[in-house]
Amino acid sequence: MSTNTSPPIETMESLLEEADRIKVVRRGEIVEGVVMRIDQEGILVSIGHKSEGIVPPREMRSLRAEELSSLGMGDEVLIRVLSTESDQGPAILSVDQAREEMGWRIVEEKFSTGEWVEGLITGHNRGGVLVDVSGLQGFVPISHVGGFQRGADGGETDLDRRIGESLHLKVIEVDRSKRRAIFSEKMVLQERRESRRELILKELHEGEIRKGRVTSVCDFGAFVDLGGADGLIHISELSWEPVQSPGQVVTVGEEVEVYVMKVDQEARRIALSLRRTGPQPWDTLAERYQVDQLVTGTITKLTHFGAFARIEGSVEGLIHISELSHRVINHPKEVVKEGDVLTLKILKIEPERKRLALSIKQAEEF
Repeated sequence: MSTNTSPPIETMESLLEEADRIKVVRRGEIVEGVVMRIDQEGILVSIGHKSEGIVPPREMRSLRAEELSSLGMGDEVLIRVLSTESDQGPAILSVDQAREEMGWRIVEEKFSTGEWVEGLITGHNRGGVLVDVSGLQGFVPISHVGGFQRGADGGETDLDRRIGESLHLKVIEVDRSKRRAIFSEKMVLQERRESRRELILKELHEGEIRKGRVTSVCDFGAFVDLGGADGLIHISELSWEPVQSPGQVVTVGEEVEVYVMKVDQEARRIALSLRRTGPQPWDTLAERYQVDQLVTGTITKLTHFGAFARIEGSVEGLIHISELSHRVINHPKEVVKEGDVLTLKILKIEPERKRLALSIKQAEEF
């Protein structure tokens, strides 16, 4: 008769759990430990079956004051085993090296995937900004710091204000052998802006009015940020009045409402208008002028059949050659020239056709 000597299932499970608990930790390993005590000597940590180690102050410099103060008995902490427990004393552990190793792993992974990492600004020098990324010390060159402008003090005041700030970064170089980890804040901001630009381009509709902020002014117009995508207001679309310089109408930083004239998805361009957010002068012309009224006009152009005169902004009317003088003339240049300012009589107003008939000779009869 055979006898079954196998231990009960409950006993087998307990043996496996016990074996896991007494698993030996080795030098160089990164393990989770449990905080037993915190005092001037460091942090006493349980790292296995009846095994404890100490994290001396020199090995926990990466812990910020608030992190250290929040640690208590029973909390888990990630550590690296620098030396194992022996007759000479307890195991020596390091929070700093554990964090740095995990930081390397995280940064290398994010570098391969192109994902962002989160970093904390810890200081700066003339070359750039020092950052802590998951316990790893890295560097952001000054040319990759977002929004940085070097002032009279070299930009130190601006950088001083940013110490302690958390920011998203792109990994642009990582080399463990040289202990080199380089990051960029600007690349993240550019990617965010590009993503936002794509979204705005899809959302924008021609004919709608949007709010924006003027980002730059140049000879041919002004650029307006619509919340992540810039559009151009050509100088001709700034005002119904003649504009010599865009700076006469808008300034950098000014908030404006603009009319979306065209959205070119393929070229990724947005054409805007400032003047079209309000009524055109022709739309309300009949409210401001009436037939037989005398007005002041400036001659803008001569043709063989007459002369054009501007009475306001973009509103021009035609003085037919027969209305230029009481005498018979062969060409308007016999009577007027461009730039002449004259008193004119309104003969006809046709706002819907943008036509205005004017007369010099009938104005002289008043």
